[in-house]
Amino acid sequence: MFSALKSMRPRWLPRLASANRSLHTSRSYPIAINPSKSEIQAGRLTSENLEIAIRSLYHDGLVMVTDVIPHETLDHLNKKMAEDAYKLYSRKDSPFNYNPNNLQQDAPPMKEFFNSKIFMNPIATQITSTALGPCPKWTFCSGNTAMPPTSENPPVSQPVHTDADFDHPIWLGTHQDTNLSFQEGQHGERASGRIKKEELEQRRAIRPPCQPVVPKGSIVIRDLRLWHAGVGNQTDEARVMLAMIHFAPWYRNPMKLEFADDLKETIEEEKDLEIPVEWVSKNDVAGQYLNRAFGNAYDFSQGSRS
Repeated sequence: MFSALKSMRPRWLPRLASANRSLHTSRSYPIAINPSKSEIQAGRLTSENLEIAIRSLYHDGLVMVTDVIPHETLDHLNKKMAEDAYKLYSRKDSPFNYNPNNLQQDAPPMKEFFNSKIFMNPIATQITSTALGPCPKWTFCSGNTAMPPTSENPPVSQPVHTDADFDHPIWLGTHQDTNLSFQEGQHGERASGRIKKEELEQRRAIRPPCQPVVPKGSIVIRDLRLWHAGVGNQTDEARVMLAMIHFAPWYRNPMKLEFADDLKETIEEEKDLEIPVEWVSKNDVAGQYLNRAFGNAYDFSQGSRS
C-alpha cells in the first residue's frame, strides 16, 4: 500500500533539512532522489536510483523524487483547485481533516485538468510496481489543501496519525510494529487514526520527527502506514497537495475511481496500472466532484479473504 503524493506548491512536512541525503546519514531524514534529465524524459529511473528508492521505502517508509512534473502543468491544475478550495472552505460543514484549515479536496476529474505526468506519473509507477508487484491497483485519487490562516482559524498542525485505520497486518510479525492498538478513534470517526501520545513519545526517543522541504514538482511515495502530520499553512495562499494510492495487485481493495467519460481513452491506454473506474458524463461529474465523500468514508481495507 503506497501513497504517491505530488506537490503543487512547496510543502513543509514536522525541521527543515537539506534535500540531498545519503543512505548512511541521520535516520530522521528521508532520501531525496534528483533524477537526471534523461531519466525524466524517459519516465524511468536508472537501476541505481531505483535501488535507492526501494531501499528508502523499506528503511524510512517514504522517498522523494524531485522535479519530475513540469511546473506549468501543475500551475494549470493548481489555479482551478485553489478556486475550488475556497468554495469548499466557505461551506458550513467543509470536508476538513482534523482541523478546519486542512481540507480534503479532489482534483477535477475531467480531461481539461487531467495530465498523465501528474496522475499517472511513470516514475512513481516504476517505484510502486517494483515494491508492490507488476501493475499495482490505483483506487484512490484525492488530495489535501492547507488553507491560509485566519483570525478564527490560526495555522494548526494535524495530530500525528496514520491513514491505515483498519486492521492491516499483512505478513506474520507485522503486528508487532503497527496495529490498531497504537491508535485512538475507530474507523468511521472523523478523526480516527491518531497515534496515542505514549506510543508517539516512545517512537520519538528512537527516531524523532522531521520536516523536509518538498519542492514544487516533486513526488513523495510513502507507505500508507507511516505516521505523519500535515503542518499548518503560514502563507496567504492555499497549499494544494495531491494524493493517489497504489495497492498491490493481489490486494482486494473494493474502491473505484470516478472519472468523466472524456478521459476514457487516456485511462484505458495506461498499461502499467490497474485502474477500476466508474465512468460519468462530463456534465454530471463537473457538478458533483466537490460533493464527494471524504475522510473515513473511504475504505482502504481489503475485501473478504478466500
